[in-house]
Amino acid sequence: MPSITAIRKTRGTNQRCKISLDNKDFFSLSHSVCEREGLKIGQELSLSQIETLKLIDNCQSCYEAAMGYLSYRPRSQSELAQKLVRRGFSSHDIDSILAKLKEQGLVNDQAFAQFWNDNRQSFRPRSRSLTSLELKRKGVSSEIIENVVSTVDELDSAYRAAITKVKTLPKDNYHLFRQRLSQYLLRRGFGYEVINRTVSRLWDEYGNGSTDEF
Repeated sequence: MPSITAIRKTRGTNQRCKISLDNKDFFSLSHSVCEREGLKIGQELSLSQIETLKLIDNCQSCYEAAMGYLSYRPRSQSELAQKLVRRGFSSHDIDSILAKLKEQGLVNDQAFAQFWNDNRQSFRPRSRSLTSLELKRKGVSSEIIENVVSTVDELDSAYRAAITKVKTLPKDNYHLFRQRLSQYLLRRGFGYEVINRTVSRLWDEYGNGSTDEF
């Protein structure tokens, strides 16, 4: 059997090791796999052992890629799987890593949907229907979506969404005020009744003229 004659660490942030066999053939593994498997110079490796190490390395690379995506923000299971597919990982490795991440509590569609909804309501308020559509595109189940968005107060959400926009609108022209604010709220998924009540409320609070111009 070939034996390990050198283990060389590569430079850069993606720490890997080049494993030389009999001073000629080599393959690479992540540094963490080398350490975990206790590889050392002089150790003999059969072809089946080498293949197993490569499989372990692929799985580790998949895990590290997933953790990289999760470091930016939470992800739904479907969203994370799609990103890993685009990175070229096998379905077997992806399924294995997703199962591991779910066990660790790092992938949880219920928690993700709640995070997404809370984030939207805090920073960019929108309607239940638009938030539902966004979560659906992330692959979240209808049951989870309904459970999460059912708590959204549409009138409150529309009012908070409109407050910033109001600052840029004419306060002496009801027609323009209503038209522009309505379009703004419509793009955020709100329905006619909510938009109408929100526009009326904000005109009462900020408008300087009557509604006769409309």
